[in-house]
Amino acid sequence: MAIKSLSIRIDEEMLNKLHYVADYSGRSANSQILVLIRSCIESFEKKNGEIEFSKRSSPVIAGKRSPKKTE
Repeated sequence: MAIKSLSIRIDEEMLNKLHYVADYSGRSANSQILVLIRSCIESFEKKNGEIEFSKRSSPVIAGKRSPKKTE
């Protein structure tokens, strides 16, 4: 699996709190973010089914193509 980079915009107070939580847990801020992302995905999949990717298509959940999320 290739490692990809992702940049985010975050306000200073939230970043400081993230560093505090990460330090408290003995992790880097990057590692703490990965823990949070994994937890979010695990929770989503528990509720909605496993997200699967095929080589040629968009993600699917429980055999159905995922609808595009609009915001």
